[in-house]
Amino acid sequence: MKRFFGKVRPAEPEVSDAERELFGGPLRYDMGWSQHEHATLDLTMMSALRSMPALVGATLRMAWGTDRRALIAVGISEIGQGIAAAVGLLAINSVMHALLGSASAVDRLHGMLPGLLAAAAIAVVNSVLAGWSTSRAGRLEPLVERIATTQYLAAAASVELEAIDDPDFRRLIDIAQYGPASARRMISACVAALNSTISLVATAGVLTVLHPALLPMLILIAAPRGWGAMRVAQERYVSVMSWIEHLRASRLIGNLLTERTAAQEVRIHGVGPFLLSRYERMAHSAEAEQERLASSKAVTEWVAAALSGVAMAATYGTMIWLIMSGRMSLAVAGTAVIAVRSGSASLGALVMNVNQLHEESLYVRDHGRFLTEAAQRTIPETGRPVPKHVEQVTLDQVTYRYPDREAPALENVTLTFPMGSVTAVVGENGSGKSTLMKILSGLLLPQTGTVRWGELDVAGLERSQVFDRVALLTQDFQRWPVTAAMNIRIGRPGHDASTQDLQASVDHAGAGPVVAKLPDGLQSLLARMFRGAIELSGGEWQKIGLARTHWRSSTSQADSVLIVDEPTSALDPEAEIEAFDRIRHLAAPNRAVVLVTHRMSGVRHADHIYLLNAGHLAEHGTHDELVAQRGRYAAMFDAQAAQYAPTTAGIPNPAAPSLSDPA
Repeated sequence: MKRFFGKVRPAEPEVSDAERELFGGPLRYDMGWSQHEHATLDLTMMSALRSMPALVGATLRMAWGTDRRALIAVGISEIGQGIAAAVGLLAINSVMHALLGSASAVDRLHGMLPGLLAAAAIAVVNSVLAGWSTSRAGRLEPLVERIATTQYLAAAASVELEAIDDPDFRRLIDIAQYGPASARRMISACVAALNSTISLVATAGVLTVLHPALLPMLILIAAPRGWGAMRVAQERYVSVMSWIEHLRASRLIGNLLTERTAAQEVRIHGVGPFLLSRYERMAHSAEAEQERLASSKAVTEWVAAALSGVAMAATYGTMIWLIMSGRMSLAVAGTAVIAVRSGSASLGALVMNVNQLHEESLYVRDHGRFLTEAAQRTIPETGRPVPKHVEQVTLDQVTYRYPDREAPALENVTLTFPMGSVTAVVGENGSGKSTLMKILSGLLLPQTGTVRWGELDVAGLERSQVFDRVALLTQDFQRWPVTAAMNIRIGRPGHDASTQDLQASVDHAGAGPVVAKLPDGLQSLLARMFRGAIELSGGEWQKIGLARTHWRSSTSQADSVLIVDEPTSALDPEAEIEAFDRIRHLAAPNRAVVLVTHRMSGVRHADHIYLLNAGHLAEHGTHDELVAQRGRYAAMFDAQAAQYAPTTAGIPNPAAPSLSDPA
């Protein structure tokens, strides 16, 4: 009994060796999110029925806000169809009385004629109403999906960066992506459920008039099918949720086999056959889960059909007993048979529609839960305005630790970035440079300490204004699949610009030769995924990125910060020297340039240099001062300089200097 009527729980799946080999273990969602106070998943029929009105109501409110006239039209047409169904049964009842009456054959035919004509007219009206409903519902469905998708994307784009880095929130984003399509399908399911409900009410009314005992029998026929359909839907939902990471990993393997970025290693290293074999092994695990679901569905539907058959036999037995005992005439019995079959079909359709609503509502609930949690983690839209002019941006005793790490990424770090200066931040990998830049730009807020623009704490400022005052150029900056012009203009997309307006940024970045060789100049599409588009080399892309940064910085009239993080990783030495020179020239009285790099040759002309080590500020000063200290900075500089030192013994291989901490 517990197998059929207990709570639905995820099965213990077979774990393929490919999952262990590639990902270190099974990729299964443990459903721990279901304990969230806003999303307890109590998979029972009664809990589903209790929660459904609110979920359906949310979808209908969305439809009402989208196109209320279409929604009203759907409601009117469905009510009209229900009334037509009731009148149709009454017309059939009159036909049955005329057919089974004691009059002559001719008189019985004459008596049947009005009912037959009425039934035909009702059928025509019903078809017109059904077509009207389908037309209006077809208009609502894409509108609702678009609104839900817009809500989803807007929420995902406005949350704090800390939320995007949170694995649990990332899983919630993955789950919520199914919500908009389910909201669309809920519209059609709502229409069908309304149609079935009205038809059922009409049929139930007719059956009650014919004989009250037939109504409960009608419910008994359809109830088992409703239970079976809902049970199958719940099992499918639990399976989808627990296997979502496995499916994402399978798609990842497929993408790796087709992406241009991996194409060389796929072929030269023989990665293609290797990953394909692992994909097949993982697919076997997923197929086993689908087979388990199919078997469970077959057993559940067999039990439901058996119970429904017993109820149907009991219903016809009751009707025979009523006829034999003289409590029901043959004419009424004939109408009752048609009504029972019609009502059973309506109730069965209603149950199936309610089941679909329940299944889709689970995904809509995930969508709503995501919107709720995203709203709690969204970047605040209010705060004090950022002063137009500030002398400097200061980080004072800043500490930040990521939730999944024991050691802080930054600890008690104090730095100052004056306007008009070029400040360099250097350090080995993992020293905290990237975290520092995220805090400086306002993407992360320090857990202790403060970030001040002038005298104001950034935590109390309007963050959108903080972002507007920051320009960012990183080694992995986004290569947008749009035109070259838009790739530059997207540095400040709200600012209209012509080709002539962008030319100064192109010239500053030294991107003129890159643009000159494009087939359509700045209007060339930079995305190989589209026909007629072209792709740039890494160095060419970095020049486009520098032009984007110049465009964003040059269009700001207020004091701002330009963060440049490893900007020359794809450039040759000559182009690297030129790029650093162009970046330094971006410094202005109203702009502070922050240069983050491990290439020491690019920071020697900075006004001030900060060296981070394991999240702490280890050294700071000018290049000459730090070299004279003979500490960690000097060791790093000497190690890189030695790679270019002249030698007569072939390829140099100097020993790395000791990187001891200064006293």
